[in-house]
Parts: sequence; C-alpha cells; structure tokens
Amino acid sequence: MSLIATTVLAAAVTAPMSLDDYLAMTGPAPTAHIAYGAAPSQFAELYAPAGPGPHPVAAIIHGGCWTKQFGGIVQMRNMAGALAAQGVAVWNIEYRRYDEEGGGYPGMYQDVATAMDRLRALAPQYRLDLARLVLVGHSAGGHLAQWAASRARLPGASPLYVADPLPVPVVISLGGLADLRNEAALIQTSCDRSTAQLAGLPSAARPDVYADTSPAELLPAGVRTVLIHGERDTIAPPRVGQDYARRARAAGDAADVVVLPGASHYDEVSATSNAWRIVGAQIRQALGMPAK
Repeated sequence: MSLIATTVLAAAVTAPMSLDDYLAMTGPAPTAHIAYGAAPSQFAELYAPAGPGPHPVAAIIHGGCWTKQFGGIVQMRNMAGALAAQGVAVWNIEYRRYDEEGGGYPGMYQDVATAMDRLRALAPQYRLDLARLVLVGHSAGGHLAQWAASRARLPGASPLYVADPLPVPVVISLGGLADLRNEAALIQTSCDRSTAQLAGLPSAARPDVYADTSPAELLPAGVRTVLIHGERDTIAPPRVGQDYARRARAAGDAADVVVLPGASHYDEVSATSNAWRIVGAQIRQALGMPAK
C-alpha cells in the first residue's frame, strides 16, 4: 500500500488542453501593475476584488519551463480573474527567466522573493489579509512557489537568504517540477533545461547548487504542500507529486497529492477547464473559504 494518499477526484472528462490552447488563454486586466525592480520583467499584477476587505490573498506564479518562450503572466490572468470574482485578491508575479538578462541564478529567485515580500507594503492600501495567504505555482512556477514558501530554510551564506521572508502556510503546486536534483533528467526531457540554467554552477563557496534552489533540499519547511497533477500530464506526471509528497512527509511536513482525471499539464491552470472545479476548491480550502 502506498504511503502517500493520492486523491483522484471525479469530474466530467473532455479532451485535454494542448499547449496552443494554453497559449491562447487570457483574462481580465488587473487592478494595478506594480514594479518591484527596474528590469522589464520585474513586476506583478494585483487583482483587488470588490468589497471592503480585508481580502484573502492568492499569490500565483506562472510556468513555461523557466523560459520566455512559452507564455507567462498573461495566461495566469485567466485564473486571476476567476479568483478575484470569488473575493480573492490575486498577486500575479512576473520574473526574469533563465533566458532574460539577470535571470537564472540568483536573479530569478531573488525576483520571486522580492515580489512576495512586497505584499507586506501593499497590504494596508489594498486591504490584504496576509494571514489568509496561499501560494500557487504552475509547472516551473510550481518549483518557484514551493521554493518561495521554503525560504526560511535557506542557508545563511546563500545570496538568496533574507532574514524575515513572508510566511506562507500553504503552497499549491500545479504540475510542478520542484525536485531539481532527483528530477534533473525529467526536467531536461520535458523542458530542455539543465541544472546550470536553473541552479547555477558549483563553486568552492557553493559546491551543492541544489542546497538553495531545490525545495526538496529545504525540507522540512513547515508548510503544507498540495501537489496537483493532471492524469494525462506528460511534463510533470502524477508520479512526480507522489515522490515529492513521500519525501516531504518523511521529513515531517504535510503533503497531499490530487490527480485531475483526464487533465493535461495545461488543464491544471485553466479556469475554464473541468479541472478548475477541483483546483479552485483546493485554493478556497487553503484560504479557509467556504466550498462553492
């Protein structure tokens, strides 16, 4: 019997979404476009829901194999709009990917960290309840979301270390590829990305490049992780989430796996797919909101 409880939830099954379907996705314009740095990709979009608040917050991080080639923040507006309509404030994060100037290691990670910590300054103006916060990432963004939620475990000598990172109680990884060491071959096959592109090169001062870049090396993080994978996801198949959950639980963290029936890697992030009923429910549950 498996040590990892995997939940396969029933839903009406239609043809799984393709990459082209995903790239065609968009959503409503944000309430605000907020730069957190000077580079073109150092910004995030805030979706403020109607009402006086304080609002629960979903920070979301797009995927795309850590490259600017496969879409990004525009596609996540689909999810952002759906969540904002339900009363959730959304912080849709852009960042410098490995093939942008200043991206890769350490810039890509520093971008995500800076964007997350910026929420503290924005909370009073936009009536954000940071005690009700969930971090959601898709694919490469799943890796970055799980990493951002684990930052309190970063070694002090790392250039990514900050003394007081914004705490994240729950992280939801949608088809995430978070174990850079053990999934290096899959990441190379699925995304054509190498360790050096994502984690930098080893040096005398930093012999293990995974120690501050791979969430699996930062366990236990004291964070509940929900790993959601499409049944037909070939980029990050359910086995990836099951293996990560097994490792997280062995370290003492809470981790759950949810498999979306009939869903591809792209259904996981679409608010118009059948999978959204399940994904949206997991986000609402993480925020302590009533089921719809």
